[in-house]
Amino acid sequence: MEKYIINPVIVRMKESEKGSIYQSIVAMGMRARQINDDIKNELNNKMADIIPNTDESEGANLDQISISRDFDKLPKPTFLAMKEIYEGKLTFEIPKESDNQ
Repeated sequence: MEKYIINPVIVRMKESEKGSIYQSIVAMGMRARQINDDIKNELNNKMADIIPNTDESEGANLDQISISRDFDKLPKPTFLAMKEIYEGKLTFEIPKESDNQ
């Protein structure tokens, strides 16, 4: 468990004290998608600045390899979302059903 930035079991125990853990899982999933989209946009912006190699005999583009390695070192969006909910930075509210349906 040392490779994770947060222990999923601890998050589950804390969230189950609040009530239904399934609502927390949905909120974390939505936040993880947002984080993933942000990372993807950042990667695309960095890759757009690199001039692609048109000559394949030259070898791999070292700038692209460097950027890829940097992004491989980032924690997974799911664990970032878990950490946010554990630290109280991520909150969610269940919409109340209206009687006027």
